[in-house]
Amino acid sequence: MLKPNLAVDIGGIVMQNPVTTASGTFGFGREYSEYVSINELGALVVKGTTLYPRQGNAVPRIAETPAGVLNSIGLQNPGVDYLIEHYVPFFKSLQVPVIVNISGETVEEYAAVAEKLDKAGGVAGIEVNISCPNVKKGGMAFGSDPAMAAEVTKAVKSSTTIPVIIKLSPNVTDITKVAEAVAAAGADALSLINTLLGMAIDITTRRPVLGNVMGGLSGPAVKPVALRAVWQVYKAVELPIIGMGGISTAEDALEFILAGAAAVAVGTANFVNPRATIEVKQGIERYLIENGIKNINDLIGAAHGN
Repeated sequence: MLKPNLAVDIGGIVMQNPVTTASGTFGFGREYSEYVSINELGALVVKGTTLYPRQGNAVPRIAETPAGVLNSIGLQNPGVDYLIEHYVPFFKSLQVPVIVNISGETVEEYAAVAEKLDKAGGVAGIEVNISCPNVKKGGMAFGSDPAMAAEVTKAVKSSTTIPVIIKLSPNVTDITKVAEAVAAAGADALSLINTLLGMAIDITTRRPVLGNVMGGLSGPAVKPVALRAVWQVYKAVELPIIGMGGISTAEDALEFILAGAAAVAVGTANFVNPRATIEVKQGIERYLIENGIKNINDLIGAAHGN
């Protein structure tokens, strides 16, 4: 039997297979290159980047929880200018598209980072983290309000010709309202979900475990929530979705694809198994062959009865 088609199109970003990395779990790619052939992935999504360097939050910043991990890294990164100088040449050497995750404290910062990446070249897509606090609005996260999310989307879209992917937060009452707002504002694709807000307390010290008190929960524990969000957003908007949240096996990935995701991102599993992305890709291909499915796109949203 001929190998099935694994290629998908995410808002103009053509991926040779539907498996990519979740931002913040794979560094800038180089860090995993001795374990994973990055050119075998569908795309590489790198660590979050801001306009200026950030030192991150107070330590401790990582805590294991049952079936998951809490993190409060605080967007530690060397800044977009450093990324362009030191990492973009590496991105340009790869044979797969590179997507850069960006964050900002104001709409203007998001736009400035996007413009710099557009001019640098070597970047196939921009993933916009709207879980960041808008300092002009008293710290309210952009992604918690549809109007603010739309404003960021418009600003980034006007600053770049690169496809723009908006990363949605699950920490909202109705994720479909935010999805609809950013779709109307011109987003090319969506990725979901970002981490769930959580915390842990040390009963010996009687203090919060994380230096920042609260952090983002990821890992297998969030999978049912993420899967539900993908299902809802797929029904609400006609944009390609990158699904993520607790994916560690091909079976997990296939659930997301059947729920409506056109691609999937492997995140926390990379910390446990550096080759998780490749194993997920191989497992998806094996499933297609065993079930006589010629094209991965035929499975997208199939659980809806399409």
